[in-house]
Amino acid sequence: MPPAELIATVTSQSGSPVPIDFTILAEALIARFGQSLDAVILYGSCLHSCSLDDGIADLYVVVDNYRHAYSERHLALLNAWLAPNVFYLEVSSQKKTLRAKYAVISMADFEQGTRHWFHSYLWARFAQPSRILYARNEPSLQRIHEALAYAVVTFLKSTVATLGNCEINVEEIWTRGLMLTYAAELRPEQETRARYLAQRNLDDYTQLTTAARPALTAILTPLPNGDYHCLVNATDCRRAVRRWRLRRWQGRILSILRLTKATITFRDCLDYAAWKIERHTGIQVEITPMLRRHPVLWGYKVMWQLLRRGVLR
Repeated sequence: MPPAELIATVTSQSGSPVPIDFTILAEALIARFGQSLDAVILYGSCLHSCSLDDGIADLYVVVDNYRHAYSERHLALLNAWLAPNVFYLEVSSQKKTLRAKYAVISMADFEQGTRHWFHSYLWARFAQPSRILYARNEPSLQRIHEALAYAVVTFLKSTVATLGNCEINVEEIWTRGLMLTYAAELRPEQETRARYLAQRNLDDYTQLTTAARPALTAILTPLPNGDYHCLVNATDCRRAVRRWRLRRWQGRILSILRLTKATITFRDCLDYAAWKIERHTGIQVEITPMLRRHPVLWGYKVMWQLLRRGVLR
């Protein structure tokens, strides 16, 4: 089990209130998934801004099992093959449209992903602040809290190991960690984005690092000034760096597969991808008629061009 203080910390953070717009989106998902639904979790940029103005909420839908969650067998098979499945949601409320991108994952895969997955796809997301918008019951809520705590421990163990023997503050630990996880996926975020998040959520990250420290005694020692001493020898540091290189190549393959799968499940996926790239980099991607007719084939071409230009890493 993760440290009790860490579970208490993520319980407090994930239970903080959110604007009513997010609750409305959660209610739509409760109606859509019914008895298969275990939890709905909010994370990402709209959580940081606490607003859906000109944005799309990032949600995770945790279900009991895939066959129970879907009436279409192929969606259940795709979800079991490579979690999560990603969908688009629109809800009208008080003369405005609320939008969300939601990912579907089983409780078993959510727990495995935050504890044991080699790739950082899941534990990197949920080591960061999130909000639980709905939980089926107290046992489901407890399992989510434990998974969030495991995500923090996994994140810190994997990223601190790359720092070697040094003194470092909490902001730099999380900035470097976020950069490693961005590089492990085809994501347009730059170091400035990682540092912005580390600074904006510094109080939360400080609490999480302090609470997780009992699980990190072999590699992280607190200093009187509030910083930390990383206790990673050169051999372990090189081994950790090699693991991140593997994650980076693994992440490219997984990202391409997930993007391909999203053309089946995510309506307007091309527009969303172009919007996100422009939002984070300022570079506009043209959605041509050919790209709309053949999103997979031409999507690979556009992706390769963005990689060559350094927009994606």
